[in-house]
Amino acid sequence: MNKNFTTASIKLTEFSHGAGCGCKISPKLLKEILGSNHESLTDSGLLVGNESSDDAAVYDLGDGRALISTTDFFMPIVDDPFDFGMIAGSNALSDVYAMGGKPLMAIAIFGWPINELPAEIGARVIEGGREICRRAGISLAGGHSIDSPEPIFGLSVSGIVDIDKLKKNTSAQIGDSIFLTKPLGIGILSTAQKKKIVSANDHDRAVKQMCALNDIGSKIAAISGVNAITDVTGFGLAGHLLEVCKGSGVAAEIHFNDLPLLPNVQKYIDADCIPGGTIRNFDSYGGLISKLSSYERAIVCDPQTSGGLLVTVSNAALEDFYKLIESINLNISPIGKIIKQEPESKTLILK
Repeated sequence: MNKNFTTASIKLTEFSHGAGCGCKISPKLLKEILGSNHESLTDSGLLVGNESSDDAAVYDLGDGRALISTTDFFMPIVDDPFDFGMIAGSNALSDVYAMGGKPLMAIAIFGWPINELPAEIGARVIEGGREICRRAGISLAGGHSIDSPEPIFGLSVSGIVDIDKLKKNTSAQIGDSIFLTKPLGIGILSTAQKKKIVSANDHDRAVKQMCALNDIGSKIAAISGVNAITDVTGFGLAGHLLEVCKGSGVAAEIHFNDLPLLPNVQKYIDADCIPGGTIRNFDSYGGLISKLSSYERAIVCDPQTSGGLLVTVSNAALEDFYKLIESINLNISPIGKIIKQEPESKTLILK
């Protein structure tokens, strides 16, 4: 371990080149890496695979239920190791909730630069992971660790879902209202933190939001007429909504002024706190979006970490949906509509 550091002085974000889901490979490059001309085993039990870029794989158990399997990990987005463990865990668990399921157990994925950072800091990361699993009502049942150049933490999560409540990102219907359960701007505030200009209040609010579980997902999924759910993470609001549109054969109209934002996002954008992931995201899918101002691009392409659920709700289900969110004091409004994909038109239109 580097003897020049004391435990109290260590800032984890200084040991990572990226931050949270901003570390994700761009959609364009990922598509090139994964390829499309590959043969795979045909398995009738596999209800959701990687063909639709959904949040998790889902396997039919043959009794009306399905197994959900997902993994997610990244480098530090905050300096506090316990918070890092909590955030990475919450982010991984979100994929199960986005499918309408409930988590069963988690396995840790842990990489640590053993010659650079003390073991007690790594232990705090694991403790954060255990705590978020405890809040989700599951065990952190094991894991795997490696000596790595940068700190890495995440979870592989197994979950369960009733097949009739399974929600995919390919089922949005024309006329659906679009909702987002958490404000945007995490990538911007994280960049402000790296530049050491974020206020304590703004930082604390961002951390609290990232630690918050998306466990409302299983309740939302139980509403008939909630057609599609996904979570908004590294590809930003625009990227994940475009995945929903592509999989569902539809387009979307978003009212920019209705988007929920974390406080003071404009101030940090003006200070040029734009993550590199924002640029990579826009380069990957910007051609599918109507003309954007630089401010609009900074918001809709901003990579989120442990972001909110993106939900499309039919008109018939709106009353039940509003009753649910009011019962948990979640104050959200529609941000747009699912519309028909017209020939030669953009897939995502900002108003």
